[in-house]
Amino acid sequence: MDYFKKLLELLKTEREVDRKAYLEMTASTSVAERRANGLSWYPIAIRGSEMSRGDYLTVEVERTTHQDIGHQLRFGVSAVLFSNHDPKTDRVEGTISYQGGNKLKITLRTDELPEWANNGKLGIDLLFDDNSYDEMQNALKQADTLANKGENDHLIRVLTGEKSPTFNDSLPAITIPRLNESQQTAVNRILAANDLAIVHGPPGTGKTTTLVQAIKALIKQDNKQILVVAPSNTAVDLLSEKLSEEGLNVLRVGNPARVSERLSSLTLDSRMTEHASMKEIKRLKKQANEFRDMAHKYKRNFGKAEREQRKALFDEARNIMKSVENTEQYIMDDLMAKAQVITATLVGANHYTVRKLKYHTIVIDEAGQALEPACWIPILKAEKVILAGDHCQLSPTVKSDEAARNGLSTTLLEKCIAHHPQSVVLLEEQYRMHEMIMGYSSAVFYADKLKAHASVAAHTLFPDDMPLSFVDTAGCGFDEKTEGTSTTNPEEAAFLFKHLRQFVTGLHTHYQPQEFPSIAIISPYKQQIHILKEQLLSVPELQAYGDRISVNTIDSFQGQERDIVYISMTRSNNDNKIGFLSDIRRMNVAMTRARKKLVIIGDSATLSQLPFYAGFIAYAEQQNAYQSAWEFMDN
Repeated sequence: MDYFKKLLELLKTEREVDRKAYLEMTASTSVAERRANGLSWYPIAIRGSEMSRGDYLTVEVERTTHQDIGHQLRFGVSAVLFSNHDPKTDRVEGTISYQGGNKLKITLRTDELPEWANNGKLGIDLLFDDNSYDEMQNALKQADTLANKGENDHLIRVLTGEKSPTFNDSLPAITIPRLNESQQTAVNRILAANDLAIVHGPPGTGKTTTLVQAIKALIKQDNKQILVVAPSNTAVDLLSEKLSEEGLNVLRVGNPARVSERLSSLTLDSRMTEHASMKEIKRLKKQANEFRDMAHKYKRNFGKAEREQRKALFDEARNIMKSVENTEQYIMDDLMAKAQVITATLVGANHYTVRKLKYHTIVIDEAGQALEPACWIPILKAEKVILAGDHCQLSPTVKSDEAARNGLSTTLLEKCIAHHPQSVVLLEEQYRMHEMIMGYSSAVFYADKLKAHASVAAHTLFPDDMPLSFVDTAGCGFDEKTEGTSTTNPEEAAFLFKHLRQFVTGLHTHYQPQEFPSIAIISPYKQQIHILKEQLLSVPELQAYGDRISVNTIDSFQGQERDIVYISMTRSNNDNKIGFLSDIRRMNVAMTRARKKLVIIGDSATLSQLPFYAGFIAYAEQQNAYQSAWEFMDN
């Protein structure tokens, strides 16, 4: 089927570009540079080890310094334990089987620690993520095979646009009092769908609430296990927690991105630890380790009798570990069978613990941020798919411009919305923003169908405060600067803090310190974020509110909200170039984070070259929300 062959080609291109970027970042860099880029933990200390499945050794390590540096080490990725004495030779590859806080477990492709591991200077390096690409590639090949054979291919034909989805419209509609009208419609559409339903959830419309109630209703209706997946651990965590709070038996495959007691209790590891058969496993593992320790006591030079004794000890340890594996499999099967909902990332849906499971229904949340090849991993396990997300917000990250241009950045959600509008329910009522903040996004992205709930429609920071402001820096001489591949505008940043300082000073009369509104300062450009963070430190009037102020990129704020949001647009040049500000979906995210006040600072002369920004500036003028930066210059 040409559909999947094209996707396979695009995925191959993306993989090559991604691998090249990884190699360039790691080939000649020092461990300190890799650590700064989030690719390495160094130094680490080994805190324990135990035998695991397949006669592999699982080692627990702890990051002992530089604990504040962000990193990309996470459950399921390939990594390597190395010694910095001789990192090219002294290294053992493995897979991270747990990561939480400053500890992780890595399952090494060996049955014993090498001798160099006792000499210190140890670290963990992230390896290129071949596993995710392999899983995506295999899923596409499998889908292609099924489509070509015409076997079990109904859902494939629906999702690729060849067939239309069907609905059981004879089902009586259910009513869930806590849901609004469009949320209610979405739940009933999901229940009636035989193969595909889509929940389009714009910012603040309660998509998660809707999905949770829909999943509860599906379980009640079908009495079948449901797989819930999302592209990120953060999204999986949120749904896992909310579903558990509703009283459902949730099993989380993989480990959460954040540490919380409830989330930890949902994981497979935690559930296994609590299982009645776990005492026997611990006893057997201890016994196996004792046999191994005895075998390792033999020196390198020993006679035939010692060699045979050593072999016998290793054999006995292996036999015991086979019993352990069998018992663990029994526990896993038992836990899986009892779970009403299994949650995982898209790639995690094919983890060895759940690889063979099939489901009647799968739910893909944040489908607007999911690479299509990754979506096919769980889809092939299902008869019915629920897609939920917003294709008008951030799209998935694609590193190859060629692959993006040729369609890899187009999500399955977008395609299905285009193919099957009858499957789509738009959530129309939002609970986040003042209606003036919402207005422009609603008009441009959601056909003016969004409405603000009465509880937020007119909420402001204080009476008569303006919820929206576009401050125009045109003519101020705040020219952008190029820093590497990024863009900065230090003067615009300084002006932003001048504006914010004045505004915060006025807020004193309305708020006690403990009730002070939350503030986000965001920009599309990473280097501008660095400058904003640096400048923030030199504004004494804002230091008292440090814990209330967040500074980060737009991408980092997707899914979040704050009372006040300032956006530094950064671009200001005579050539009217706006770079990736032309990605208006990213700006949709930025403009919809604020609850009560949105302040956008930018150069209208540069921005208005794109109709989207010209339209926004006109909207601001209509709302009397346009101001010139010159109005603040003398203050």
